[in-house]
Amino acid sequence: MPKKSAHGRGFWIVTFVFMITMAFAGAPAPLYVLYQQRDGFSAFTITLIFAAYALGVVISLFLAGHISDRFGRRRIIATAVLLNVLSVLVFMVWPDVPGLLLARFICGLGIGMLTATATAHLTELHGVARPGTGTRRAEVVSTAANIGGIGVGPLVTGALAEYAPQPLVTPYVVFGFLLVVGALLIVTVPETVEGVDQSWEYRPQRVVVPREGLGQYIAATMMAFVGFAMFGFFTSLAPSFVAGQLGIRSHIVAGLVAFLVFAASAAFQVLSSRWARTAQFGVGLVLLAAGLVLTTSAIVASSLVLLVVGGLVAGSGVGVTFKSALGTVVSIAPAETRGEALAGLFLVGYIGMALPVVVLGLALQALPLVPSVIGFGAVMLVLVAATAVTLVRTQRRVLAMA
Repeated sequence: MPKKSAHGRGFWIVTFVFMITMAFAGAPAPLYVLYQQRDGFSAFTITLIFAAYALGVVISLFLAGHISDRFGRRRIIATAVLLNVLSVLVFMVWPDVPGLLLARFICGLGIGMLTATATAHLTELHGVARPGTGTRRAEVVSTAANIGGIGVGPLVTGALAEYAPQPLVTPYVVFGFLLVVGALLIVTVPETVEGVDQSWEYRPQRVVVPREGLGQYIAATMMAFVGFAMFGFFTSLAPSFVAGQLGIRSHIVAGLVAFLVFAASAAFQVLSSRWARTAQFGVGLVLLAAGLVLTTSAIVASSLVLLVVGGLVAGSGVGVTFKSALGTVVSIAPAETRGEALAGLFLVGYIGMALPVVVLGLALQALPLVPSVIGFGAVMLVLVAATAVTLVRTQRRVLAMA
């Protein structure tokens, strides 16, 4: 019983640490407009700052996202949190463009180490605390902490930037304090990686899933790519669109737009948690497609209401598709390589978060906003359709093998 109690407490400590670290990852979104007004840089510079974060995540996932399978979940989570504390310090002492690029890159390195590791740790802590109850609770909590945390960050930062003194300093002080608390708490959590083969040798990330599950894994990564691309848009360019195109200078509004997207995502994960996985796939992709159309229409029509509605619909779609993708990977990956398999999923997701947004930023250098966004929406709709086709084919193979 004491072991179950310790693992139960550890489950919620990891959830808290996961959430606040992801919140810090999304926190700078409403502040980009302030940096832009102060230094006069273009929207493309914002995409580069955002891309620096995504690059850090991708590099970290590729080089270190899986090493918790060897060195333990707790140690890697603590390192990830401390990297984000370092990012806070860089934001505060070097608030120019090179410093912003470096701070976001360091933050990305930490997040790349954290996402798959914390997800695997929560699954394993839950398994000890509540044996025989399946993984649904761990899936819901981990995805809500991940995606919900990213949404909370811009909301908190927007409020602090609007009402607190020194808007480019105070948010970082707040998050720095929370991250330090998280680093202190994580050392109290039970370790779940034991009895590792001492002959283990380091190598960069690879994906290890059973051959019969490879098709399902590919479909899951495609959903992560498309869904995270929408997150990338709302955490990079959407706040500057609200301030520039719509002329709304409120930092709370900018933070609220991003928050609603992620909040809808987290909420819909909970609402759809008991659905069959095939239903999650289908509904999620339909919502993603509808959200893309609404968001594109909002920018064409310069409508804040339509942008919010599109964000809510798209966020709901991302939430249910990502949860189903996460559940698929957890179900097909053996426990000893679960960290690697999850790291691969997040790797593709964060490439999706960065690549389409950077391409959109490049397009905005040569084309007006409306045709650039229409092109972005059209490409993303094609990817959603391709993902749907892949899912149908994969499900047919699974049913044929059953």
